[in-house]
Amino acid sequence: MALEGNFLKYTTYLFIILFSLFVTLGFSKRTRKFLHMSQLEGYEAKEYLKWLKNNLDTAFNLKSAAKPVKKPLVMTERANRLFRCNFLINVILLAAFASSIHLIFNSIPISTFSFLAFSFIFYYLQPITIYLSTAIMNPYEVHINRGYYLQAQNKIMNRKDLTVIGITGSFGKTSTKFTVATILSEKYKVLNTPESYNTPMGLSKVINNELKDDDQVFVAEMGAKKIGEIRELAELAKPKIGIITSIGPVHIETFKNIDNIMKTKYELIEELPTDGIAIFNYDNEYVRKLADKTFKEKILYGIELKDKVDIYVDDIEISEKGSSFTLKHKDGRSIRCTTKLLGKHNIYNILAGVAAALAMGLNFEEIKEGIAKIEPVEHRLNLIDSPTGVIIIDDAFNSNPEGTKAALEVISQFKEGKKFIITPGMIELGEMEDRYNKEFGANIGKVCDYAILVGEKRTKPIYEGLKESNFKEDHIFVVNSLDEATKIIGNLAKLKDVVLFENDLPDTYTE
Repeated sequence: MALEGNFLKYTTYLFIILFSLFVTLGFSKRTRKFLHMSQLEGYEAKEYLKWLKNNLDTAFNLKSAAKPVKKPLVMTERANRLFRCNFLINVILLAAFASSIHLIFNSIPISTFSFLAFSFIFYYLQPITIYLSTAIMNPYEVHINRGYYLQAQNKIMNRKDLTVIGITGSFGKTSTKFTVATILSEKYKVLNTPESYNTPMGLSKVINNELKDDDQVFVAEMGAKKIGEIRELAELAKPKIGIITSIGPVHIETFKNIDNIMKTKYELIEELPTDGIAIFNYDNEYVRKLADKTFKEKILYGIELKDKVDIYVDDIEISEKGSSFTLKHKDGRSIRCTTKLLGKHNIYNILAGVAAALAMGLNFEEIKEGIAKIEPVEHRLNLIDSPTGVIIIDDAFNSNPEGTKAALEVISQFKEGKKFIITPGMIELGEMEDRYNKEFGANIGKVCDYAILVGEKRTKPIYEGLKESNFKEDHIFVVNSLDEATKIIGNLAKLKDVVLFENDLPDTYTE
C-alpha cells in the first residue's frame, strides 16, 4: 500500500511538473498579447486599463483570432522586466491558492484538481495581471527612465557644436523630420530620430546610443498627448530651431480642446534660447495665432498667404508621379524644384525643410538638390507598384481631417481608371469624430467610384456622408476586416484603377 501511495504521489508530482511546463508556454503566448497592449499604451497603467474596459469581450475571449499588427511587440529591456514581473505574480498567486487548498484538504486528488483549475483561472485573467504588473513596475521604471533621460540631457548639453532642431505638430511631424534631415544632409552630417520616436525615452535612447561626436545636426520629432510633454522633450534635447507643422483636432480625447493643443505645441517655442529660430506653417490658422505672438526670430512658410510669409511656392504641378513647383523667397530668390512626394500637403513639409535649411545657411541650389532626394515615408501616401496593373496608394499609417483631404486630392490627380478607397475612418477626435468622418464620407463621394468601409459601427458616419453626397449605394461595401476588403478589390479592380488605403486602426482598437 505504501508503494502504491508513493507511486501515486510521485506520478502526481510528475504530472504537475509536465503540466506546469505546458501552462508556462501557454501563459507566455497569452501574456505577450497583453504585454503588447501595455507597450502600445506607453506602459501607462491607466491607459491600459481604459483599453481593457473598452475591449472586455476581446480581451477575455480565448478564441479571438490574432490579427496583423502595425507595431509588433518589441521585447525591450522594459518589456522583459514587465514580462518577468507578470510571470512572478502568477507563480506567487498560483502557489498561494494551490497550497491553501492542499493545507485545507490534505488530498492529492483535490490538490491536483485545484492546481489545474487555478492554472486555467490565472491563464484566463492575464489581462488583469498585466495591469497589476504594469502598475507595480511603474515606480521602478520611472526611476530607470529618469537616469536615461539625465544621461541624454547631459550628453546634449556637452555638445556645444551640435545644432538641435525640434519638430512638433498635430500631423506631418514624421514626414517633415525626414524632409528636414534629407535637405540638411547636403551640407551637414545629420542624425534624426527614426520612425515615430517622439517620446522622452525614444529621444533618450537615440541620443545615448546613436549620437556620434561628428554629428553636426540632430533632428528630433516631438509628440505629445498631454500638456507639458513637449516641454519635457525640449528640456531634454535643447533645440536651437523649433518647427510647428500644424495644429488640428488630433488626440482630442486627451487634450480636450484645441486651446490645450496650441499651448502644448507652443512649449517648443517657449523653450528655444533667446537666439533660437522659430519656424511656422503660416497657412494653418492655429499655428498662425502662435506665430503672431512670437517675438523671437522666426521664419514663416506657406502656400496660400504668399504676401505674408518668408518662403512660399508658385506654379505647383501635381501628378501621380510627384510634384514640381517654383520655390520663392520674399527677397526675390527663386528656383524650380521637383520631388517624388505625392500631394500638396507634402509641399508644406518641404517648405518646413527649406526654412530649416535657410536657417542653417544652405543656398537655393543645395536646397533644390536635397528636395530631389527626399523619399516617401512608409505608409504615408506611398505609391506601390502592383503586378496586376492596379495602382496602390498606401496612406495607412494614420489619418486626420487634413490628411484625408490631402489623400483624396492625390487620388483625384489620376485621370485613368476607377478610384477605390478602403478605410475604417478617423479616430481619437473626441466629440468631433462623427462630424469629421461624415465630412470625410461626403468628400469621398466627390472623388471615388467605390468605397469599402472597414467596421460597421465606426464607419456609420462615413456611410451617412456618402449617402448624402448621392453616392451609389451598391458601390459602398461594409466589411469587418482588411482581408474582406482586399477580396472585394480583387474582384472589382482592373488595370489602371487606383486603390487608396486610408488609415489603419491602431493595434489597440477592436470593434
